[in-house]
Amino acid sequence: MVQIKGLKKSYKNFKVLDGLDMSIGKGDVYGFLGKNGCGKSTTMNIICDIIPKDEGEIILGENGEQIKIGYLPETPALFGYMNGYEYLEYIAACAGYKGDVKKRIYEVLEVTGMVEGGRRRINGYSRGMNQRMGIAATIFNNPDLIILDEPTSALDPQGRAEVMAIINNLTNTGATILLCTHILSDVERVANRIGILKNGKMAVEDNIIDIKSRFIHNSIEIGLKSPDEKTITLLQNADFITNFRFFPQSGLAVLDVENADEGMLKAMSILAENGISPTKLQATSPTLEQIYIQTVSDGGMEGGRF
Repeated sequence: MVQIKGLKKSYKNFKVLDGLDMSIGKGDVYGFLGKNGCGKSTTMNIICDIIPKDEGEIILGENGEQIKIGYLPETPALFGYMNGYEYLEYIAACAGYKGDVKKRIYEVLEVTGMVEGGRRRINGYSRGMNQRMGIAATIFNNPDLIILDEPTSALDPQGRAEVMAIINNLTNTGATILLCTHILSDVERVANRIGILKNGKMAVEDNIIDIKSRFIHNSIEIGLKSPDEKTITLLQNADFITNFRFFPQSGLAVLDVENADEGMLKAMSILAENGISPTKLQATSPTLEQIYIQTVSDGGMEGGRF
């Protein structure tokens, strides 16, 4: 859906994008991540043709054909004196919508849970309602690419849950979504592919499963059915661990190690030699937060591993 090659953009002497390469496939839910000021908003504005690029190539659609883009900025500016229905009629006129406008208004309000709220004046909306109305406007013209910039920013837990439910429903329809957010748990919940921007370039880009497989697993979880002091001491004093944590309520022992593969073999050996049958024995999966922090840190990736 989107192919970006060698994208560059500077503001006076400040280089924001320095040869960005990026790929979003049709049907992808792409989590676009990076520190504040790293160029995420600039990239989205260039894709939407809001600002010009300095250098590089952007190919939209499968063969470079024109596509429809729906863009929700971080703080959508709606017309407070209108109600939701009036605002979407305005959006329909701006988009040159050719179908049944009233039917489409009802459809997008139903998708966003705003059928009743649409009758109220926008200046009386909560932040969550404002975001949901913004999403309704964004998807009104059935865009090929939906761009969402911090859609759950500053929302309370209920508002965030409502907006995430809408995004999740959109993903189930096969929509192509570019999701930019600092709430990494939201990305991990809905995205199949992520890109992490650093120093104006793409530091990491791949599907989440493959990225996690490249992350060094450095912890082992051992579930103990009937943990006693002897077993805990045995594991705690093992010479291959760098740190030991035990959670009595769940019977879970967490062993931090330098190499998870070697650590698993040594842990299995200790357990077997002492007749201990664990209820669980596995290397822990890295979280997206761990991947993100190590990627944007000064060390970054070395040798293809985090």
